[in-house]
Amino acid sequence: MTHSHKSITLNIYSKMEREIQMGKIWCIYFSPSGTTKVVMERIAAKMDGEKHTWDLLKEPDVTPKTLQPEDVLLVGVPVFSGRIPTPCIPMLQSLKGAQTPAIAVAVYGNRDYDDALLELKNMLEEQAFLVIGAAAVVAQHSIFTKVAAGRPDAEDLEKLDLFSAECIERLQSGRMNWKELQVKGNKPYREISNVPMKPSADTTCTSCGLCARLCPVHAIDPANPRKTDQTRCISCTACIAACPQGARHFPKLMFVPASVAFEKSVQSVVNQNGSYKEKSLYA
Repeated sequence: MTHSHKSITLNIYSKMEREIQMGKIWCIYFSPSGTTKVVMERIAAKMDGEKHTWDLLKEPDVTPKTLQPEDVLLVGVPVFSGRIPTPCIPMLQSLKGAQTPAIAVAVYGNRDYDDALLELKNMLEEQAFLVIGAAAVVAQHSIFTKVAAGRPDAEDLEKLDLFSAECIERLQSGRMNWKELQVKGNKPYREISNVPMKPSADTTCTSCGLCARLCPVHAIDPANPRKTDQTRCISCTACIAACPQGARHFPKLMFVPASVAFEKSVQSVVNQNGSYKEKSLYA
């Protein structure tokens, strides 16, 4: 069952203090299933300036990095259990701003983004960034792919373009009426719950080792990539998306009933609220 209900794809928050001449555009994302990358590259494409892209999944690094006041930081993360994915945290904490403007984006699979966007905003502000815009963006669910299937779609991308344009306008506006950016979420942040399903490989696995090299928590043994260390795995789906043989899957005995239950829970929200949790637009 593919869900197609939608109204506004983004929950957007923006503010601006002073006129800023954009320097380097830092586009940083963690994108195991590929959708966060699509979102962040779309936002960055509308901004003029030298681009510096950092894929946290493919280039893990905790070396300290300092951005300049004229730079612009774009950070996008998927929402895992309503929070920032754990492997991202030390890498994002390696970034230091100098009152550098930042745009925070949480990409979620249409259940809820809970505390993730607030957590990201707070983290950036603690590191001397000025969060001038933030968005919660719906994308195809990374595990239960029938939920929000095919998103972000063409309509979503158009709304991302509008969001980019608004952020650029605010970067260039020179407004002096700073107000604290209010983003949905709670602190203390919700407790992270572990997804019980863990992927493994079937007999079509060729032991190429790509999944082991890519796994952000080193849950796959390069010497035996068909197995997954279930105590380490965070069910991010990077290995599933990357496997050239399509050999990695969640166990069907668990996945099928869990998928049906999850789709019903999302549909219940739709029936109750009239749309997904994407109907509010803030500016």
